[in-house]
Amino acid sequence: MSALDRSTLLLSQAQLRKLVPLDRDAIAQVEAAFRSLATQAVVMPPVLRLDIARHAGEVDVKTAYLPDFSSFAIKVSPGFFHNPSLGLPSLNGLMLVLSAQTGLTEAVLLDNGYLTAVRTAAAGAVAARWLARRDAKRVAIIGAGEQARLQLDALRLVREIEHVTVWARERDHAAQYARECTGLPCDVADTVGDALEHADIAITTTPTREPLIHARDLHPGLHITAMGSDAEHKNEIAPDVFAKALYVCDRVQQTRVLGELHHAIAAGVVEADASFAELGQVIAQQAPGRTSDEQVTLCDLTGTGAQDTAIAALALQRARAAKAGTIFHNDVTL
Repeated sequence: MSALDRSTLLLSQAQLRKLVPLDRDAIAQVEAAFRSLATQAVVMPPVLRLDIARHAGEVDVKTAYLPDFSSFAIKVSPGFFHNPSLGLPSLNGLMLVLSAQTGLTEAVLLDNGYLTAVRTAAAGAVAARWLARRDAKRVAIIGAGEQARLQLDALRLVREIEHVTVWARERDHAAQYARECTGLPCDVADTVGDALEHADIAITTTPTREPLIHARDLHPGLHITAMGSDAEHKNEIAPDVFAKALYVCDRVQQTRVLGELHHAIAAGVVEADASFAELGQVIAQQAPGRTSDEQVTLCDLTGTGAQDTAIAALALQRARAAKAGTIFHNDVTL
C-alpha cells in the first residue's frame, strides 16, 4: 500500500478578486482562448443546463480542454432569481480546475461567479478590438447591472472611449449608472433607439426575452456586442438585424441553440445550417472581420467553456506565484 498526496488549492472570491482583476492580461488570456477554438483541437462539449422552475433557478455547467493548458476547468454557474427576496445574491458558483494529464483536482475556485464576470467582460473587449472601428469613441450601454459596468471597463482598455449613453428598463438604475460612470460623460437615454443614435459601439447586457435592438436602430459603422442571450429564452437582437449586419459569434453550434442566431433561425430569417465566422477565426485571420468603416457588425457572445478554462488557468498560475490560497491535502491510499 502506498499513499499519494493529492493537494488541492482552495481560493476564495476575495483572493481571486485580487489575483485576477479585469486587466489587459485577462483580455489577452481570453483572446488566446478564442484563437485556440479556431486553430487547435479544443474539446468543448455542449452546455449542460438544469432548470429548477419552482425556485426560479437555472444552473449551467461549462467546460473545455485546450491543448495549450496543462489544466482544464469545469464551471458550475447557478442563478436563482428569487434569492434577493431571501437576502441572497442571484448568482454564485465555482470552478473546479483539474489536471489535463491525470484528472486530479488541482484547485477549487470559490469565486461566486466573479471569474465568469471577468472573462465575459474580457470577451466583449476582444469582440470590440477585432470588429469595432478603430476610431470608435462613443458607446451605448444597454442595461445597468454588473456586466454593464464591467463591459465598459474592459472596452476602455482596447478603445479610447469619450462618451457613454446608457439605457435600462428602470430609469433610476440607468441614472445611478450614469452617476457612477467616472471619468466619462454619460447620458441617460429614454429609449434604446435614442441610446444607439450616435453610438459607434453598442453593448447589450440584459436578460430580456424580447428584442431590444431592431434593424431600424442601425446606422453605418455601428458595432454591436450582444452578451445577454446565454439561454434559449433570452433575446436581445431582433432577427431583422441579421439582414443588415455582419454576424460573428463565439461558437456557431452554441449560438444556434442559445444565442441570437437561435432566434433568427426560429424566425426563418437564417437557414438552420447557415455558416458564419467565429470570433476565433477572425482573430486567427481565417475569416474576415470588419471590411469597411461603414459596415455594421454584430458579435453574439454566449460564453464558452474555453473562456472558463482560460481564466481559471490564469487564476491558478497567479495563485501559485503569489503562494495564495489554502492547501487541502486529500491522501489516497492504494
